Amino acid sequence: MRSLAVVSLGCDKNRVDTERMVYLLTSAGYGLTPDLAAAEVILINTCAFIEPARVEAVDAVIEAGRYKKDGKCRKLLVAGCLPQKYKTEIAADLPEVDAFLTAADYDGIVSALARLYGEPEPAASAAPVNNCPYGRFLTTPPHYAYLKIADGCDNKCAYCTIPSIRGPYRSRDIQSLVDEAQSLADGGVRELILVAQDVTRYGADLNGEYGLIDLLRRLSRLPITRIRLMYCYPELVTDGLIREIDSNPKIAKYIDIPLQHVSDSVLKRMNRKSTRKSIEALLAKIRAANNYISVRTTLMTGFPGETEDDFAEMCDFLRLHKPDNVGFFAYSDEEDAPAYRLPDKIDEDEKRRRLGILGELHLANAREAGKKAVGKTLAVLYEDIDFDKNMFVGRTEYNAPEIDSRVYFTGGFADAGREYDVLITGYNDYDLTGEMATNESAD
Repeated sequence: MRSLAVVSLGCDKNRVDTERMVYLLTSAGYGLTPDLAAAEVILINTCAFIEPARVEAVDAVIEAGRYKKDGKCRKLLVAGCLPQKYKTEIAADLPEVDAFLTAADYDGIVSALARLYGEPEPAASAAPVNNCPYGRFLTTPPHYAYLKIADGCDNKCAYCTIPSIRGPYRSRDIQSLVDEAQSLADGGVRELILVAQDVTRYGADLNGEYGLIDLLRRLSRLPITRIRLMYCYPELVTDGLIREIDSNPKIAKYIDIPLQHVSDSVLKRMNRKSTRKSIEALLAKIRAANNYISVRTTLMTGFPGETEDDFAEMCDFLRLHKPDNVGFFAYSDEEDAPAYRLPDKIDEDEKRRRLGILGELHLANAREAGKKAVGKTLAVLYEDIDFDKNMFVGRTEYNAPEIDSRVYFTGGFADAGREYDVLITGYNDYDLTGEMATNESAD
């Protein structure tokens, strides 16, 4: 049996692609190892969204290439957005790579390796792998998984190269998603996290109608505890979607809406359809729901022509609306993106300064929210142990894994993947601390 090591970079949409390729390879007889030095085959799935991601990808390839000299590696495969965008340019610069795979090549990865070895393609095993017979080798903890409902993007934001890398928006057939979700539930998954470049656009390319609410209702009939929505574009977050999140007990009271900015002039140059007025009206609707719905967003600073007044608007927005979780990033000048041609570029040092100010504002909001949480009892999903702190680590319904704040708590015993009532006793910057109120799980 040939050993296989995998490095998956970038977003969770990339992670799902990686899980698919690993499933195909392990079904064909490759044995998975976490040790690159022990692997005969190394697969790196890359991101190329912005320059730092490309640097990370190339560094990972160069590091893996060393194992062809100093380890057991015989074949190095590079997949994902980097070869999708730069295959011709990077092939000569990375001679250690045996094969580059674009998104169209994923399902043929077993055949690609067989050709590299000069062997006939092995027959795929019919046995389920990793308790997921639908074709994924899960890399998440067993209680949650990502469900990729579409690929590509039609939004054409001026700073983004995803449409040129991944192509136009392509929704998956609803029945295939329901079937995959059912198989994930059969394998023990309790939380589904829906991902795409634009989750809210789901179905529009299939029959001209947005189908996210229908998909949510179909998924809600399955033995899944929670469904979480990521990457919802603000102009497509309808009153109906807000009502569905509010009223459907299977849907997490959480929504991720990447706003990117709130200044009308910047939004217009970004080719975004929102305005500050429409954004604030949307947030007012979400806050008016019967249940509290946690809002996550992303905000960009340093877009070409962003004035001090534009930046001050974003700071004012944070002080006023206090989104629950925020990811901040600086504009990256991408040659293939329309914004590359815009004048009035912002200095890198100035971008860093503005990022620091935004981070401090959000930190103040997080501390204020933490103070308000003290004394409350929250249902916390236990996921990990911090041995340095000697505490359990989990998250509430209002937080997504890995990217949002967490809850550190003490208790006598806990089963990973189960919810427990936790009395919040303190906070530390973004995270809460507490103690298990009971050893009985909240679910």
